[in-house]
Amino acid sequence: MNTQEIKKTENLIYQKPKSMIDVPMHYCPGCSHGVVHKLIAEIIDEMGIQDKTIGIAPVGCAVFAYNYVDIDWQQAAHGRAPAVATAVKRLLPDHCVFTYQGDGDLAAIGTAETIHAANRGENITIIFINNGIYGMTGGQMAPTTLEGMVTATSPHGRNHEINGYPLNITPLLALLEGTCYVTRQAVHTVAAVRKAKKAIQKGFENSMQKKGTSVIEIVSTCSSGWKMTPSASNKWMVENMFPVYPLGDMKNLE
Repeated sequence: MNTQEIKKTENLIYQKPKSMIDVPMHYCPGCSHGVVHKLIAEIIDEMGIQDKTIGIAPVGCAVFAYNYVDIDWQQAAHGRAPAVATAVKRLLPDHCVFTYQGDGDLAAIGTAETIHAANRGENITIIFINNGIYGMTGGQMAPTTLEGMVTATSPHGRNHEINGYPLNITPLLALLEGTCYVTRQAVHTVAAVRKAKKAIQKGFENSMQKKGTSVIEIVSTCSSGWKMTPSASNKWMVENMFPVYPLGDMKNLE
């Protein structure tokens, strides 16, 4: 290595993760998915597990994760990612296996798969992106949509007498004996991104060490679905989502 190369290395502040595929990002401006994708790629690089990581992507915006992170992926039917991850991890127990799911996928059609995989203590990590809406299909009400929140299918706001209450599924998963780590994070600030990265890394380590099921919820924005600018979405999330879905660890078995 010559002097110029050494100087360049010493001054390196940031670089694109090697596990991140160099393609244009298609997500809407302000979407949280891109940030989480980058964190996953960084963690895989830092843990040195690119050839031992398998992601399970279902349906919805989350499915496009396979376009951006250069690992082995398996697509699952809507809501079935934990079931597919169960099979993959049991067949390849020395691999890090994780699902990447939205709230409509995990907390609606996939509720049974999620709860039973966690109850069995499958050695997988579940990354749960909660933006309170069905983002890809037109902004319909999701299980996690807040009371009073206007969506394409709740134009007068969610009413619990008609639609039921928002499904706060992550604390339910923390009650199950099969879960070893359950946390709720966000990626709207630099400090939040750092905490989210530590949480995802812990989940991946738990999968490799076969400690049980890890659940990392990321409270997120959907600028297009919420009909807001990215900055307004972050502000609305802090003021409205966080009181219902407060950040922090719910379970951490060392």
